Amino acid sequence: MAGMFSGKIVAVTGAGRGQGRGHAVRFAEEGADVIVIDICQDIAGVPYGLATKDDLDETVELAKSHGTRVVGHVADVRDSAAVRAAIDESAAELGGLDIVSVNAGIAPRFLPTPDITDALWNDVIAVNLTGAFNTARAAVPHLRSRGGGSIIFTASVAGVQGMANLGAYVASKHGVVGLMKTMAIELGPENIRVNAVLPTSVPTPMLLNQATYNLMRPDLESPCLDDIVDVLTTIQVLPIPYVESEDVTNSLVFLASDAARNITGVALPVDGGALHK
Repeated sequence: MAGMFSGKIVAVTGAGRGQGRGHAVRFAEEGADVIVIDICQDIAGVPYGLATKDDLDETVELAKSHGTRVVGHVADVRDSAAVRAAIDESAAELGGLDIVSVNAGIAPRFLPTPDITDALWNDVIAVNLTGAFNTARAAVPHLRSRGGGSIIFTASVAGVQGMANLGAYVASKHGVVGLMKTMAIELGPENIRVNAVLPTSVPTPMLLNQATYNLMRPDLESPCLDDIVDVLTTIQVLPIPYVESEDVTNSLVFLASDAARNITGVALPVDGGALHK
């Protein structure tokens, strides 16, 4: 089918639901063949359930509905061999790889930094930073074989500013931004562009969970989303509580497209002005 990415092959990690699903389906809508990867199991210390195999299967079907080829893999980005196998096998099946959305990530429960346990720290760094490294590293040989390509990391506004009670998350996302900048320098001469998007709050399960509600409204016994909208709105310059997942997708798709052919090494805020507060 015709589209902005017709003839391209795209891999998306953390694609079982949320932002990753939105990215995968949009790329398919724009004509790309898509590789979707997710762990499909919960991780201790994460205060919300992660995507399931049924979620990943639904992403596959949603993407396929646009008439492109879609391959789904259950793989943990913390496992370098597993993510490499998922990318290698899928690229072989579809005929290559052009674009990679390094999207998989977790947010732990909120704790002051001195109270973070070894296990919690290790899981967050392993998924958000080491997992991003594992994914990008596995993709590079395939992009080289195509004569170039695009890697887009999903970082966060927490990748360039501090946030209380999220020490591990902030450290991991700062690391992702540093990794992106370094890979942009290293791979630019080979026509491989490397960028990142920096979302503020996005209404996916990472935000929409009881732990978040409790943190933002400790004065209430059982707060819900409606109770924290005013608090969330204070984070941005624009009068919005969050950006929608499709806003992040739109920015990521731009960075992956020919319209951004001379853009590399950029950390693009999708934040309603949050970084100016």
